[in-house]
Amino acid sequence: MSRTEDRMLARLPEITRAAVDRCAAEIPFYRALPRELLDGEVHSAFTATTRLIAGTLREERVPNAVELTEIIDWSARRAADGLPLDAAIAAYLVASVTEFELLCDGSDARETRRYAAHTLRYLASVLPAVALAHLHEQQQIEGQRRDLRRDLVSALLSGEPAAELAEQSGVTLAPGYLVVLLRLAPGESEPRRTIRRVQSALDAHQQADVLTALTTDGGTVLLPLTPDASAQLPALLARIGEATARPATAAVAAAGALDAVPDALGEAEEVAALVHRLDLPPGLYRLDDVLLEYQLTRPGRALTRLAAKLEPLAGNPVLLETARCFVRHGHNRSRTSTELRIHRNTLDYRLGRITKITGLDLADPRGVRLLDAAVTARALL
Repeated sequence: MSRTEDRMLARLPEITRAAVDRCAAEIPFYRALPRELLDGEVHSAFTATTRLIAGTLREERVPNAVELTEIIDWSARRAADGLPLDAAIAAYLVASVTEFELLCDGSDARETRRYAAHTLRYLASVLPAVALAHLHEQQQIEGQRRDLRRDLVSALLSGEPAAELAEQSGVTLAPGYLVVLLRLAPGESEPRRTIRRVQSALDAHQQADVLTALTTDGGTVLLPLTPDASAQLPALLARIGEATARPATAAVAAAGALDAVPDALGEAEEVAALVHRLDLPPGLYRLDDVLLEYQLTRPGRALTRLAAKLEPLAGNPVLLETARCFVRHGHNRSRTSTELRIHRNTLDYRLGRITKITGLDLADPRGVRLLDAAVTARALL
């Protein structure tokens, strides 16, 4: 009875053809390949693998370092070409079963055991290397993809040409974007986990990869500008807060065209700065939501004079905080007294004292408007 390795080499074309055909029939990835590729590159790879199995069987050893290096290099190149890891492993197993069935007919039990044991040792040596090569290549591809998308976001925000970067990263640019500056409230969290959860919430919202430049405390998000994009933002912000267990704040501006993105970013940055300086509660803010505050930041004598309206309260921090809280809650006395943990009657007494000391009549709409402006002006100076 001839040795198995001799019969493998003698029947090499038959074995290779049978393995390729079986992979094409049983593995979806190979089934989708064009016939010319199966008969060319795939056939050559299967032939080389069968030769290596026969050679190592003859020498009764597993592949050496040089041979494993070639296998890893080949696997990495196939991974870069789009061969999935599950298809690569399945091809090794299907080809091994095909060879075994063709070669073991008529073999004695001892030779069959020898061949089977060697095949298992070969697979135990090769498959981890194949998996490692694929995973490493996928990490490289993903890293390159992240770098390209980060460069794409940077280009859009700075007004630089972005079409080539978009093509390289596989992104179809929208005609316009909502520029969202996201800020998460302070909290204990693992940075990578936080970024992953924010990205996942954004991708789920958009049902696609969202262009982002994220940090553990928030970051910049570009959402395609659609008719209902703005209306969906409050729900998205709530989901991000739930996903990270950290209340979220967003400053938003719209760019109707790609070349308007830098201006929208500038507007969103000014809104975000105002929200932060005024210590506004978490939520969604557009320029329209802080128009008064925005105008008060413009240079002029009026800002200083408005802030001076509260100067008489400078020596009374309790009344000063009461005024701030009253404005922050939109003159709602119930919410104000709840935050200050005082009775409504106590709040009314304090507001009366503020009226007496500052001269701002809080029973008069004009007096209330001046108080609002004065509190804002004092926070901005």
